[in-house]
Amino acid sequence: MSLRVKAVVDRFVKELKEALDADIQDRILKEREMQCYIEEREREVAEREAAWKAELSRREAEITRQEARLKIEKENLEKEKSVLMGTASNQDNQDGALEITVSGEKYRCLRFSKAKK
Repeated sequence: MSLRVKAVVDRFVKELKEALDADIQDRILKEREMQCYIEEREREVAEREAAWKAELSRREAEITRQEARLKIEKENLEKEKSVLMGTASNQDNQDGALEITVSGEKYRCLRFSKAKK
């Protein structure tokens, strides 16, 4: 009888070890799968972050270009206004004439008259 009990116990221990080995293998497999999933997600997040940073950099560069373009346009507008409106300067001439420069040409005004209402 003791051999039977020993055989039953040995078989029970063997089955238990097999079950434990199978459980350990299953856990190792699940851990590997989880690690692969985590690495894949980290890669996806890194790719999205890189794409977002590249887009942000592109937009910042575009804003800088547009600001420079607007500055040049503003300067050109000021030059145009100056040319179109002319520049007047009171000269200390002996005759007291007012000189006006329009489009690079000088005009002199010797007499002033009051505008009629």
